[in-house]
Amino acid sequence: MNKMFYAKLAIMNIKKNAKTYIPYILTCIGTVMMYYIMYALSTNDALNKISGGDTLKQLLSLGTFVIALFAVIFLFYTNSFLIKGRKKEFGLFNILGMEKRHISRIMFFETLYVALISLIFGMLGGILLSKLMHLLLLKLLHFEVQMGFEISLPAILATIILFAIIFTLILFNSLRQIHLAKPIELLSGGQVGEKEPKTKWLLVIIGLLCLGAGYYIALTTESPIDAIMLFFVAVILVIIGTYCLFTAGSIMFLKMLRKNKKYYYKTSHFISVSGMIYRMKQNAVGLASICILATAVLVMVSTTVSLYVGMEDVLRTRYPQNIILSARGVSEEQVEQLDGIIKSETTKLNLAPRENIRYRSMEFAVIREGANFSGQQDEAYNIGSASDIALTTFIPLEEYNQMKGQSVKLASNEVLVYSVGEDVLKDRVQFGDTQFKIKSRMDSLNIDGQMSAIMANSYFFIVPDVETIENVYHSLTGNTDDMGELSYYYGFDVNGKGEDQIALTNAISTALKETKINGYVEGTEIARESFYSLYGGLFFLGIFLGLLFIMATVLIIYYKQISEGYDDKGRFEIMQKVGMSHGEVKKSIHSQVLTVFFLPLVAAGVHIAFAFKFITKLLALLNLTNVTLFIWCLIGSVLGFAVFYAMIYALTARVYYKIVSS
Repeated sequence: MNKMFYAKLAIMNIKKNAKTYIPYILTCIGTVMMYYIMYALSTNDALNKISGGDTLKQLLSLGTFVIALFAVIFLFYTNSFLIKGRKKEFGLFNILGMEKRHISRIMFFETLYVALISLIFGMLGGILLSKLMHLLLLKLLHFEVQMGFEISLPAILATIILFAIIFTLILFNSLRQIHLAKPIELLSGGQVGEKEPKTKWLLVIIGLLCLGAGYYIALTTESPIDAIMLFFVAVILVIIGTYCLFTAGSIMFLKMLRKNKKYYYKTSHFISVSGMIYRMKQNAVGLASICILATAVLVMVSTTVSLYVGMEDVLRTRYPQNIILSARGVSEEQVEQLDGIIKSETTKLNLAPRENIRYRSMEFAVIREGANFSGQQDEAYNIGSASDIALTTFIPLEEYNQMKGQSVKLASNEVLVYSVGEDVLKDRVQFGDTQFKIKSRMDSLNIDGQMSAIMANSYFFIVPDVETIENVYHSLTGNTDDMGELSYYYGFDVNGKGEDQIALTNAISTALKETKINGYVEGTEIARESFYSLYGGLFFLGIFLGLLFIMATVLIIYYKQISEGYDDKGRFEIMQKVGMSHGEVKKSIHSQVLTVFFLPLVAAGVHIAFAFKFITKLLALLNLTNVTLFIWCLIGSVLGFAVFYAMIYALTARVYYKIVSS
């Protein structure tokens, strides 16, 4: 036999199956292109020159890993669809006398062609678009854009190695399926789903338990640190629950409808329910995948957009004043020295401080059990459960009244409370053997924004005087020694431009270093660059990965429609033979397709509704407390995705009806 026979036959097969191969090849090209771009960006030396560049590169490296993992899973999934659809063709080759080793050679050449086309066009596209993506990234980060063009050799090498491994594994997996199957099984391979699906009760129970546990975690987690630790647990439980309920739960529900004789034996319900049972068996995994991908896209896009759009809110939450000076353990003389530095430096730069916030306080890291706080600071950091750690800040009433311009009065056993994170305190609070009555709670306290970004629960207590803080210290530690000097916080705004604020922040910082005071200075304008690096990078990653997941969603939908088209073709003809008009049959099938098609989107909406509280807690850790902004971004993302989803339905429905009507 001609040595080129198999190579030519492979080309013919790809051309003959163009309807399924072209979307697959386009997806491979897109995945190669995105991996190259992300890898090239994550290793770009130019990012080292910007503030927060290291963090940004770590984020992009994480994106590279996600794309690589996604490429393995998704290309395997789509290839398995191709092989399933072509088993009949391979079975025919086998019946006609072609041995499985000959079929293997055809599959080898097919995989080789797909790999070469994907790598060549994917990397060409990646090289052409990488500079554009680099410029877009710098634009998002608010950095100066420099023109130029470069090709990343490490990215080319990494892309070739990764996708060579993926395509080799895909080939081995395809060969495994063909070699294990008997000729008759190959001939009926595409029709395996014709049998009545069984109700898998175990899967239904597992699905309900997993989904319920995931939702329960999302709704009941109060501590920010618990939110971080339990986030991935909840995500994995919801993913398992979604797959189980789509594959088994949907069939169980439809069979329950079928057992209801009054409901089932009506023309519209009869066709609809029986058709849906068959459809769910065929496409449950695909629908569950669409649901998970849609949820991921909506969460990623809405959170990263809200973080980027709400950058000013984020900065203001983290830095309630433009310039902040903090010092630990300072005496009254040192406080006067710090005030003098600020006054001197603002005068030199002709800037006037305003909106001054000044107060003295004492902080303790403690162990919290309900409303009881105990333990020494060292013990708090060494205990087994990090979620039990709480950071407490005590401010004397005199400082509070001076800061707020109020004249609040407290009895010796009363406190005011402001909590950041989980608030489990009721009427009383206990520190060791010292108990206080909570006089009232404060809705806000415009002071040190650093607490909002700390994962542990934080509590601010306004106490009658410094002696009270001393007593709390003795009760918590059991020591009788002196607790030391209080800390000092001084935050203020100035009217100057950004560069003036940066100059002032640097001048105060330099002057502070010349003293022996243990303190530091922060400024909104100095932090702005690093915040844009972090949140701009997250925004870029969210949009980039969102596009990747949308591409995957489109491909799954396309294959689902083709698969259903071929399956419904025979049923379409049978229903017409039993007396139903063309219009009635088309309307019935259209109703089923539409219902099943939008089911993943509805399920994704339910997932996000349950995860809403969870997500807002995670956003708060990133200093975004503007929940209203997040809600608007979420609504915009859902509406945008729903419109896009409907457009995909309209476009792929044409392919479906063309197959059914042919």
